[in-house]
Amino acid sequence: MRRLLTTGALALLATPTFATVLDGEILRQSGFGDFVKLDTDTPFAVGNDTFDDCNLYAFDEDQNILLVEPIRVDIGGNNGVIPQGSIVASHYVFFDSISGIHQGYVDFDAPILGVATFQDTMAATDFLANTGVEYISIELRGLERGDDVWIDENNPNRLWVYWAGSSPGDFVRVFTAQSAAAMM
Repeated sequence: MRRLLTTGALALLATPTFATVLDGEILRQSGFGDFVKLDTDTPFAVGNDTFDDCNLYAFDEDQNILLVEPIRVDIGGNNGVIPQGSIVASHYVFFDSISGIHQGYVDFDAPILGVATFQDTMAATDFLANTGVEYISIELRGLERGDDVWIDENNPNRLWVYWAGSSPGDFVRVFTAQSAAAMM
């Protein structure tokens, strides 16, 4: 019996787990919408008004990647950089609303290391997307003047968003640490 338990425990440890989007919520907005976690196993396109609704969306991109070079971020990091040798998971968060103000949050199962909020930092980290998602109108990604995102200072696994929605939407890439479960 003891051997069976040990083998089972080893199998659990060997099973890959990932830093993932857990949940989210919209707290205030000028329309009606919900938080939606998208499944990247089902193909879809993001950008250029492909959703055009009041939902807050998130999906997981590439997971638990060892950075062979540092990446620059606009929020977080160590002086705006996540260093070489870090293991990160990448996630995409967006509103593709028609108009209005939207405030909410997205929770992850690992601490947020940094966020790319501008087109150039998002483009420089596209190699971490690695999904079947089609990214269109990539030159229009990022945040506009007046939009804000921040990492909750009391909960480093939570990203807050305050966005004034307009065409084509607001898009950020979030980098989290490796899942705690994957490090056991």
